[in-house]
Amino acid sequence: MSDDLSPVRLEPVTADNWRDCARLQARPDQADQVMPVVYNLCQCAYGDVWQPLAITRSGRVVGFVMWGRDTDRSIWIGGLLVDATAQRSGVARSAVRQLQQRFGAEPDCPNVALSYSPDNTAARDLYASLGFRETGETEDDGAEVVARWTPER
Repeated sequence: MSDDLSPVRLEPVTADNWRDCARLQARPDQADQVMPVVYNLCQCAYGDVWQPLAITRSGRVVGFVMWGRDTDRSIWIGGLLVDATAQRSGVARSAVRQLQQRFGAEPDCPNVALSYSPDNTAARDLYASLGFRETGETEDDGAEVVARWTPER
């Protein structure tokens, strides 16, 4: 666990930091629960939905997340990965809270959605603690459960 408690920042993925994002690694026991960041970077570069963000702490890339707006105006959070060396230090919680603040302030955003493998209890617990509720919807041919958070207005 990292002792670094400096603020977590969400920054655009750029020509200067994309390689650091691509090098991020999940723990070996998480490999079947998350997509490699390189795959997510390709989704951002070759699609028209996802927007990539580097998660930094003390000027170092420690994670990756992407977001996109769905046709129903909900905003999806996807591809969240915190490097194995920075896990259990509040990085994911801080990043998701920042995204909730950002998107919850948008008047045309009915909710924020995300999905995860039902076996990923760490993700399930984190998202539930941040107010995300499983909806019964699934993604990826049923491989992932969907949870949504609705901002209070």
